Amino acid sequence: MKLGTVLLPVDRDQTTARVTTPGLNWTRLGDTMLYWTADDELWDRAHERVRLTGLSLEERPAPGQAGDLRLVTQVGRVFQHEHPDVPVLVDKGRYLVVSIDERRLGQIPPRADVCYRVEPLPAGAVAFRTVTPDVRAPIPEIQALVDQVSKDDYREFLTELVDFGTRHSLSAGFPAVASRARDRLQGFGYLAELVPITVGSGQSFNVVANRLAAHRLPREIVVVTAHLDSINLAGGPAAPAPGADDNASGAAGLLEIARVLAGLDIRQDLRLILFGGEEQGLFGSRQYVSALRPEERVDIRMVINMDMIATLNTATPTVLLEGAEVSQVLIDDLAAAAGTYTTLSVQTSLNPFNSDHVPFIDALIPAVLTIEGADGANENVHTADDTLDRIDYGLALDIIRMNVATAAEAAL
Repeated sequence: MKLGTVLLPVDRDQTTARVTTPGLNWTRLGDTMLYWTADDELWDRAHERVRLTGLSLEERPAPGQAGDLRLVTQVGRVFQHEHPDVPVLVDKGRYLVVSIDERRLGQIPPRADVCYRVEPLPAGAVAFRTVTPDVRAPIPEIQALVDQVSKDDYREFLTELVDFGTRHSLSAGFPAVASRARDRLQGFGYLAELVPITVGSGQSFNVVANRLAAHRLPREIVVVTAHLDSINLAGGPAAPAPGADDNASGAAGLLEIARVLAGLDIRQDLRLILFGGEEQGLFGSRQYVSALRPEERVDIRMVINMDMIATLNTATPTVLLEGAEVSQVLIDDLAAAAGTYTTLSVQTSLNPFNSDHVPFIDALIPAVLTIEGADGANENVHTADDTLDRIDYGLALDIIRMNVATAAEAAL
């Protein structure tokens, strides 16, 4: 088997079409296209097509067989930390291409806490792409809300969450964390409550807050979510787990969105949810979705989820919008908001994994994960080192602005 990569200047479909060769296997990860084949003629033809584009194809060592190629989607660097002996052929932080034979694959147990996924490398597919979003004319009312996003308020919420020391869903202190978030939301004028959930054999909580539109019936529901809990994989419920990026950054972002939208004269209902039990396997969001009445599922217009929005893994501030086909319109709206109201670069993926958008997508509800860009990875998640000093406020605030704009426009 021969294997190579091409670094592409832009991630556009026409560029992909120009450099691919019929019959040659390829997978795209952002600005990198990976090729592989055992056919010398196809390989030579690929070299020629790439040469004609003015790009270069770099041949790489190809351990194993074509069937050994796997796509890994991970949180932080958890897969690499646990399996440092597995050859990594392409490293894009959240996404890896690795070589694992069937024998070795059988030795990798499935993780109960869903920290990574290993699957066959899909041929002729895009793991994620960088897009140039449509820039729309700013809507004055939306721009005014975007301008209210406050670094000082966001930092206050973020610091308050981190200062609990751990937000492990089964820790003795989690009820206090959830109660404090509920009180914040009630203070902004939302109807907020703690909803008990089970996490394995233990109990934890979701925090659910609502603002009901006053006039229009029937109404749709605009949902914004984040997970409140944190974890230290090397410890237990009492171990230090500040979780500044994962996921105080997203939970504080939800509180900031709640603050900004508190006075909005909405025509659709607005629902804000902080989930517990995410780190153990999406317990809070799975139970929430399973408890929805059929008519309530139909009423949910969109779900914007925030998870890890404050570590800079890319050369420029970048957001990854991850959903599925059912989420494509929402992905497009979020990308347009990023292009209109922020300076964010935008990546997109239709391979949903390991956050609270997944149960909604499984129920065919449009949902998108908004997460820091994917070219690198936060090395400190799920450890005691995920601390406030590593937070990139500029990135977090721009992702919040994008989400404020999208949620507000849908709710008006």
